[in-house]
Formats: sequence, C-alpha cells, structure tokens
Amino acid sequence: MFDNLTDRLASVVKTLSGKGRLSEKNMEEALREVRLALLEADVNFQVVKTFVADVAARAEGKEVQQSLSPGQQVIKIVNEELIKLLGGTSETLQLQKGVTSAIMMVGLQGSGKTTTSAKLARMLQQEGRRPYLVPADVYRPAAIEQLRVLGERLGIPVHPSSVQDDPVSICTSAVNAAIQLGADTLLIDTAGRLHVDRELMDELARIKSAVNPTEILLVADAMTGQDAVTVAAQFHSDLDITGVVLTKMDGDARGGAALSISKVSGRPIKFIGTGEDLDGIEAFHPDRMASRILGMGDVLTLIEKAESAVDRQQAKALVGKIRKNSFTLDDFLDQIQQVKKMGSLEQIMGMLPGMQALKKMKDVPKPDERELKRTEAMIRSMTAKERANHRMIDGSRRKRIAFGSGNTVQDVNRLLKSYGEMLKMMKKFTGKPAAFSGGKRRKRPKGMR
Repeated sequence: MFDNLTDRLASVVKTLSGKGRLSEKNMEEALREVRLALLEADVNFQVVKTFVADVAARAEGKEVQQSLSPGQQVIKIVNEELIKLLGGTSETLQLQKGVTSAIMMVGLQGSGKTTTSAKLARMLQQEGRRPYLVPADVYRPAAIEQLRVLGERLGIPVHPSSVQDDPVSICTSAVNAAIQLGADTLLIDTAGRLHVDRELMDELARIKSAVNPTEILLVADAMTGQDAVTVAAQFHSDLDITGVVLTKMDGDARGGAALSISKVSGRPIKFIGTGEDLDGIEAFHPDRMASRILGMGDVLTLIEKAESAVDRQQAKALVGKIRKNSFTLDDFLDQIQQVKKMGSLEQIMGMLPGMQALKKMKDVPKPDERELKRTEAMIRSMTAKERANHRMIDGSRRKRIAFGSGNTVQDVNRLLKSYGEMLKMMKKFTGKPAAFSGGKRRKRPKGMR
C-alpha cells in the first residue's frame, strides 16, 4: 500500500543522509518533497500541513543544528513525527478478565465488518478468551449466514438470529446466551449502509445503550482514502468509537487513510487487515508502520509472524532430519505451508530492511506467489514413494507429475534441480552425504575420525 510513498520518502532520506551540513535551501527542498509525497498518498491536507510544520520547527532547533550528522537527525525527526501521526503507541483492546465484555463492530457496508469480526474472534480465542459471535446485520441476509459459516470453521459459537429479528433484541438475548455458555467476549457484527445516515446511527446508538459495549471498533476500508477519514469523524461524533480497524491494508491504495484517520478521529488504529485469510489481521504498531513507510523494514513483526507460523515440535523434527540428511519433498511441502501462513511473499519482503530498494532493481527477481502454488501442485502430484525418494522420478514419472499438476516437464525438472541443490547445501552444513545419494560413505584416514 505504501510503495509510492516509501519511494518518494526514500529519495528524501537518501538526499538528507548524504549531507554533512544542512542549508536552509536543503531543508526547504526536502520538506517540499515530504509535503508532496504525503499529499499524493491522499493524506488529509490539514494533517500534512501540521506534520510538515512540526518537522520544520524541530529541524530548526538545537537537536539538528548541534548534531554531528544533521541529515540523519532530520530523518530521525521525520520518523518520530510519523509515529506520532500514526497514533504514538500501540493500544490493545480493553477487556476485563472474568467479566463478559462486548465489542461492537461498526462501519459502512462493504468495509469488511463480518470477516473482521471472525478474524478478531480467532485472535482472541488464541489468546485464551472465549468469544461469541453475534450476527446483528438483519438487512443483508448473507451476513448472518456468512458469520455462521465462519464461526463453524473456527469452532466458535454463533448466536442464532434471522432477518425477521430486531437487531437490539438479538444483541440483548446474545448477552444472556453468552453468560449461559461461559463466553467472555461478544463480537457484535452490526449493519452498515452505503453511506452514513440517521437511521443507521439511531439503530447503533440503541444497540450501544442496550449492551453497554467495552469497545466500539470502526471497521474502515483503507482503500477508500479520504472517505474513510470522513466516515471515522462521523461515527466518532455519534457513537464515541474507541478504536479503528483498517481493512485491506494489503491493497494497492495510496495509504492516506492510515496516516490521517487517527489524527482526525482522535482514536487509535488498533488492528489492520492484511489479507483475506482468517489469520490476516495484526495489531497495529505506529513505530513499526513508520519504519515500513520509511523503507527501514519491520523485523519485529516478521519475527512474531514466524513464531506464530512455525510449530515448535515440527521445527525440532526438521532440525533432526537436516542433521540426518533425510529432508524429503514432504518436508519441503511443509516448509511452503509455513511460509504461506506468514503472509504473501510481497508482505514478507516488505518487512526486511532495504528490500524496497532491491524491488526496484531490474536484475533482481520479484517474488512470485504463483511459483509457490506451482511447486505445491507438483509435489502433491507425486506418490508418497516419490516424495520420500526423489531419485526414482524418471522421465515417464516426470511427465505424469507435470500432467497431473498442470505444469510442464521443464517445471518439474527445475523443481527437482532446486531440491537437489538444497540437499547439497544441507550436506555442506552437516558434513554428511545427502539423502538417497546412492553412494557409499568414504572411509576417513586414521587420525581424521
């Protein structure tokens, strides 16, 4: 989402970091580029004006003038002001232990409330809470069924409701049902409209009064840019929202909503949607997002994603297999699955420092999700014996695998070659022959054992 903004700011950072001394002209040019970059990213004009003024005021102060590297000091100031613009610090849900809490999910139609409710329920379940999903959108018939199906997939109970029911009655009966079931967190999926209207706000106000929610989260589509900021201001004015969930942050919009919404609404962004899968949601960290925007990566989030995706027992078993050189194509397939759990290759690369510059180089291969899918399809088209011993895959087997996976024989050849090179690499690390090499281990001379 922030690619264009990152590119523009990266050029400013490069220019400033190369300056041993900063002149008034240097600063004016740099701030002009920052202003243009933010405006092109669809950031609210008033927000841009304040941001640039704050950076300029600090850049004229002693912390820059007395610095040994003023260019780097200005970059530090831009980073700190970006963090402040994005909300300052990360804020979590304010849920009490031992008490049934309600979270109202509000927003316009199509912003992703239903899916976000399920994603958030899954996250809370993993944290040890007992969520209860409440479908209160009776105007979009598919919403009730969608939430029921998502609840089934996650193993999370969903309150029974129908389009004939009154939304307020659904919510009040859900509170009692949650207590009976021992659930401690209600996630109420409310109705939306194509635009903010009085009827919608009145209904949401009645639900708020009936259930007294601990949190009211506005689910806003980051792709809508400045419209999302306007919607946030209106919802906050009527309902006093406690936070924002920005969805579709993996899209190709300009990112202005993320940089404006917290400042305009006065409420923090608590979560961002990062994909269509039910694990495609993450807590929002202003400092990490600022780091990504400035092209400095986000290693902490990458580590957290890796820790949540990797099964410790599987990892231990994998280490053992690598040491014994018995790493098979089944193990290779397992590794692909774990990488996919972390998000798209584009997202993973975006969290690595310096990758933004590499992405612009013509001779550097770009991440291709289709390649992973092709590899997965080819391995799944092999028999169990073939996955255990790749050396038995002769010409006729390669043709069968290619046909079964919808690929070419050349694709299968490339996969097996890459896998063979991987085994050779493992052999170098372990000092042992690769699996199924067919060769005998050489005897070492005496004194070398």
